[in-house]
Amino acid sequence: MPETSAAEYVPAELNIPALRTAAGECHGCVLYQHAQQTVFGAGDDAAGIMLVGEQPGDVEDRRGQPFVGPAGRILDRALGDAGIDRGTLYVTNAVKHFKFKATDRGKRRIHQKPNRTEVVACRPWLLAELRTVEPDVVVLLGATAAQSLLGNDFRLTQHRGETLQLPPDTVPDHDAVAIATAHPSSILRLPSPDRDAAYRDLVTDLQRSVELLG
Repeated sequence: MPETSAAEYVPAELNIPALRTAAGECHGCVLYQHAQQTVFGAGDDAAGIMLVGEQPGDVEDRRGQPFVGPAGRILDRALGDAGIDRGTLYVTNAVKHFKFKATDRGKRRIHQKPNRTEVVACRPWLLAELRTVEPDVVVLLGATAAQSLLGNDFRLTQHRGETLQLPPDTVPDHDAVAIATAHPSSILRLPSPDRDAAYRDLVTDLQRSVELLG
């Protein structure tokens, strides 16, 4: 019977290489059964800003890296427009395996939103990343990422761009704040001119994250 949490797979030693290796063996929820691999976070393990998305997509699952597909290209462009070097960030997802529905005899894999059970099951990995990197600012990309840390009642439409306090148990003994904004993939799905407005908001929120560093 599948486990319901990744907690038992998280090693006592909190460093990114050890976490990444351990996460590769995680069976904390059923998503590992169909994804090609665990897609762990990547970037500067002492970054002042951490970006958290929802889950890896098809390209990320095949390549084993976060935000390297279409949404990643939007994110990279937004980071450039915000004057941020991605190499200075740590980038990860709330859920580490790609959840999808296969179509066309398995030739295409359509993204499916992870459910609350899957998000909660994977939360120990995200908390371990936060406690290892100890960022000063956490940028939550999309509702799933925001709810993974701020609770299921959090509404992105009501609090986008606000300075938010993380729960005390998230990064103990470290004073970090968060800002929630749209996930780049949601911008891709919007018609123009809504897409352009949402993209500008994303750039503004990324710039705001730099300002929050002080």
